[in-house]
Amino acid sequence: MVQCEMCGAETANPKTIKVEGAELDVCSDCTEFGTEVKTESSSSTSTKYSTSSGESSGSSSSGGNSSGGSRRRRRDMFDEMQELASDYDDRIRNAREGAGYSQEEFASELNEKASLVRKLERGDILPSDDVREKLEKKLGVSLLEAASGDEEWEGGSDEGGLTLGDMVKRKD
Repeated sequence: MVQCEMCGAETANPKTIKVEGAELDVCSDCTEFGTEVKTESSSSTSTKYSTSSGESSGSSSSGGNSSGGSRRRRRDMFDEMQELASDYDDRIRNAREGAGYSQEEFASELNEKASLVRKLERGDILPSDDVREKLEKKLGVSLLEAASGDEEWEGGSDEGGLTLGDMVKRKD
């Protein structure tokens, strides 16, 4: 028996449907919520979750993926992403002052309003991508840093941590 990924019902013959781009194994009652996908029965589970990079989950070089339950996390598009530095406002202000510009002069150099520069330096607003690029080019600083989501989330129920089910109050 397999659990329906949409309603949670137990089903012996799940059908694979596509809903908003995601493929789900669902019971016969939930097939109406998406478009049925024809899959090859021999490779449906092995190809359904594969990545375009060709990396398979069995090619882990970290060892220990068979007995200890530790697996190497698959790389995804978010690994390469950068995010705005938490101290972007200080970086802008310090670099502007170091270059000898007043807020009004600097805004004029950027072809932006002085109020925008003030708000950025106070941390009241986040710079758009084009304004961020102008700031970085004019000041010679980087306002980006590596995204901090490198650690993999692990459920806490086996180790005694709280789960969502622990937090929900049920009506009995």
